[in-house]
Amino acid sequence: MHTYTKDDLLNFVPRHETFVGIDSDGCVFDTMEVKQKLHFHPLIIKSWELEAIEPQLRQAAEFVNLYSKWRGQNRFPALLKVFELLYDWPEVVATGVKLPETDALRAYCNSGLPLGNTTLIEEAGRTGDPELKRLVDWSLAINKDIDDNMGSIPAFKWVRESLEEVQRNSDSIVVSQTPEEALVKEWTEHGMAQYISVVAGQELGTKSEHLEMATKNRYAPEKVLMIGDASGDRKAAEAVGASFYPINPGHEEESWQRFHDEAFGKFLSGEFAGEYQRKLSAEFEKLLPEVPPWKK
Repeated sequence: MHTYTKDDLLNFVPRHETFVGIDSDGCVFDTMEVKQKLHFHPLIIKSWELEAIEPQLRQAAEFVNLYSKWRGQNRFPALLKVFELLYDWPEVVATGVKLPETDALRAYCNSGLPLGNTTLIEEAGRTGDPELKRLVDWSLAINKDIDDNMGSIPAFKWVRESLEEVQRNSDSIVVSQTPEEALVKEWTEHGMAQYISVVAGQELGTKSEHLEMATKNRYAPEKVLMIGDASGDRKAAEAVGASFYPINPGHEEESWQRFHDEAFGKFLSGEFAGEYQRKLSAEFEKLLPEVPPWKK
């Protein structure tokens, strides 16, 4: 497998005037629900022995990872948010179940390190913290479970046609918080790797860092577009002054068809930013609430 490094981003050579960053899970591939519900969440329950609150754990984890403004973020801050919601849920507290310790996880999430297995393993070794060791075991188990047991899930309809258009007119890379190995495997086995130049996974930093490394001093900000299905994708775009095209959760095919038929053309002609982007963002925001349903 080809391994991508930060140098691939820092030394990126433009071929076009425009640049498109593309998220992967839940954006290009319909993998979010399967990965979360069949792989991530059962392993949270098993790793932290939370069988007694399985319904609430699943509800909190699905809200954070699939149905809220936290959707699509790195697995470690997402896990911290799930645990925080459980601590704040009277029904859960009333069960007397011992909830996970979060201090070490919070410190790691706030460390400024690239959040991924490599740095987590180093931190667990450096500190000797048993909670970080448990976190390492959980994260490695997820990768293995997905690699061994998850079936092949194709891209959404209209993705391939869209990426063909992008390739003809713009430079493009994958911008993701999924581990690189899983990304390369998915993009390669579905014949999509031919449309992008670099696969940037969680090992190379945050999404905004990916975009900055690849585009700074190479493209005008208005010539950079990020495509994604989560608030973190939009924040990454905003951090570098780029535009953002949302793939609306639950309406992915319609979003990709609109990108292919209308939005990409507007981006190339300079008509995307402003009123058009504001309208798309307003639609997107309505789909990703902040307050969980059990609090309403």
